[in-house]
Amino acid sequence: MPRKEKLLNLDEVKISCGSCGLNELCLPHGLEDADMEKLDRIIKHQPPLQPGQHLFRAGDAGQSLYAVRSGSMKTYCTTKNGDEQVLGFTLPGEIVGLDGMSNGHYASNSVALETSSVCQLPFNQLDELCSEIPGLHRQMMRVVGKEVSADHSMLLLLGKRSADERLAAFLLSLSARYKARGLSATEFNLPMPRQDIGNYLGLAIETVSRLFAHFQDQKLLQVNRRQVTLLDIPKLEEMVEGCVNTKSATGS
Repeated sequence: MPRKEKLLNLDEVKISCGSCGLNELCLPHGLEDADMEKLDRIIKHQPPLQPGQHLFRAGDAGQSLYAVRSGSMKTYCTTKNGDEQVLGFTLPGEIVGLDGMSNGHYASNSVALETSSVCQLPFNQLDELCSEIPGLHRQMMRVVGKEVSADHSMLLLLGKRSADERLAAFLLSLSARYKARGLSATEFNLPMPRQDIGNYLGLAIETVSRLFAHFQDQKLLQVNRRQVTLLDIPKLEEMVEGCVNTKSATGS
């Protein structure tokens, strides 16, 4: 008889919280192995999202939090006039979907900017687990606190700062977030188009393009399409000193 091939069991090969390289940034941070195993058991893994594919839309039933494992997401809302307002960008190790906890429905939209994978954490099971694991509850409070801090920083950035300060703060925030992931703090790709950057920062796309060219002329950075190399981080930091927490300004 021909030898029967063993079918691939996706449950056997899925990435666990303990083996994930992002666990220092995500909810499992600081949990004991036994608690991490409990968290693993409630996590659902979905097929990768393709660019432009929505994870959830405003009005959908708010049933889960999502931890981004790879790729990046954009969070936005749509005004009554049909205009889009970008609220933030979510990178690997960060959480999206907290707004679904308020009244049972998501208040925003989350869409993949590039091929992305997420870990789904159902609210009801996560709530039960938080009551069992004090460390997980503290982590949830930390995540919510970071969200509030990011919102405050963004309001300050948009209300008080010039266009060049806004872009500098945005780039420094991405730099800090990529560094926390063990990636280069000075050379990275922008997963979002210029239009989204402008929308998020309250700037016209022409202004964003002009500022990138101006920063390049000043030798603050070098840009090649979406690839950015920061050449003078101290100078960028001088531009935004005291205006915003660049480590949290672009969280969603």
